Amino acid sequence: MERFHEFAEESGPLDGDKIRIDDVLNKELIVAGYRIKESKYPKSGSKCLMLQVVLNDKKHVLFTGSAVLLEQVEKYQDHLPFIATIRKIDRYYTLT
Repeated sequence: MERFHEFAEESGPLDGDKIRIDDVLNKELIVAGYRIKESKYPKSGSKCLMLQVVLNDKKHVLFTGSAVLLEQVEKYQDHLPFIATIRKIDRYYTLT
């Protein structure tokens, strides 16, 4: 008989302390995981990116409606986990 975790595709919640995106700007970190949910604030976009990062050996989770970050994480999801820096260029955030 199979065990639930052997066939279940749904993974658990992202663990880590909640952190603001401004607290990790321009710092090298590890992007460890992500989830995309419906945004609670539709004025800033219809989707919300929950990003799990590791900074100084501690897990954190940040939330953003950044379309650029969302697109980058989806595009490079097969490379997770990876090392990156979140930068703010003009009015948007990007991974470098």
